[in-house]
Amino acid sequence: MIRSLLEDDLYTFTMQQAILHNFPDVRVRYRFKCRDDTDLLHCRDELQDEIGRLASLRFSKEELEYLRGSRFFLSFIKPSYIEFLKNFQLCKDDVRVFEDGGRLAVEVEGNWFHTIPWEVKILATINEIHFRDKGSLSVGRSHLREKIDLVNKDTEERTCVSSPRHPFQFACFGLRRRYSSAWHDEIISTLKESLPNNFVGTSNVYLAMKHGVKPIGTMAHQWIQAGQGLFRPQDSQKMMLDLWAKEYRGELGIALSDTLGHKKFLEDFDKYFANLYAGTRHDSGDPVLWGYRTLNHYKTLGIDSGEKAVVFSDGLDFPKAISLAKEFDGLIRTSAGIGTNLTCDVGVKPAPNVLKLVEVNGSPVAKISDSPGKGMCEDRDYLDYLKRSIGW
Repeated sequence: MIRSLLEDDLYTFTMQQAILHNFPDVRVRYRFKCRDDTDLLHCRDELQDEIGRLASLRFSKEELEYLRGSRFFLSFIKPSYIEFLKNFQLCKDDVRVFEDGGRLAVEVEGNWFHTIPWEVKILATINEIHFRDKGSLSVGRSHLREKIDLVNKDTEERTCVSSPRHPFQFACFGLRRRYSSAWHDEIISTLKESLPNNFVGTSNVYLAMKHGVKPIGTMAHQWIQAGQGLFRPQDSQKMMLDLWAKEYRGELGIALSDTLGHKKFLEDFDKYFANLYAGTRHDSGDPVLWGYRTLNHYKTLGIDSGEKAVVFSDGLDFPKAISLAKEFDGLIRTSAGIGTNLTCDVGVKPAPNVLKLVEVNGSPVAKISDSPGKGMCEDRDYLDYLKRSIGW
């Protein structure tokens, strides 16, 4: 199911490097959550077996050379991090799989640097176990063809107008909730061949290497979340954005905007950060409203939004992603990260699974979302305190 330690979202590697250089001794705890009533308990035993197998994997020489190579769009990966990865292995004892109230439960606990790769690998594994013998690849291929035809139609329409618009561009963000590893592989191959001017890459670093496409990603919610356990919560987002900028020195400059809600993000994303970062990513709340608030923020700060970028990534399908690209064309550079609609559109109901950070150095942390149901925190008292401290 997971063929290599390299089979992970790029943001796992970028965050892991930043953790190594800034927080090598921090301890964390993650908790699995399915956001609906999907029965996943049947996955428990096989998931436990797969965790043992994953703990036996090591990076190959070829994989480390790939990460080391700037010709693969990975110039921000530093030699000190590669040295650590040479001997890196996951520890199965950091993961606990169990039943809780008749539902599948998973907890990951340990050193942040060592545990961060478990998130995406566990989520992808649960999905593949759950959907085995369900769904249809013929349905998936038919739907993928429809998506490609829709993008091609949009491209034709854009070139026919008197003032040609920017091409619609998207990346595949679908590793965590994919139907299967084989189907994911086929999707990347097909998109590379069929949409060379629209498909810009994949978050899956293993498939990026295999197919020679660009690995895509910057940071995930847990980077911002962790700051709550390391700094004053009301200052934590600014501190983590600042550390990220210092780590990557102008690269990986797309800031995730909704860990503490968009209102708080805009308060923290002052002229210094707005100039420093290349753009922002949307992952909850109304995307059109979010986009115009972002444009107005740049305008208020006296920054030309035409030089900035926005990435839409919240539950997108292709009609919605194309619509957003049209909405903001000429105002700001846009791209889309499309996940589940690409990799699990095979005639099954996707399982909305997450594995989120809930504790840092023994203190609770939270994700506060602009979309109902996407927030997560185990400690209600802490969540109330956090909301008061940031003016939620």
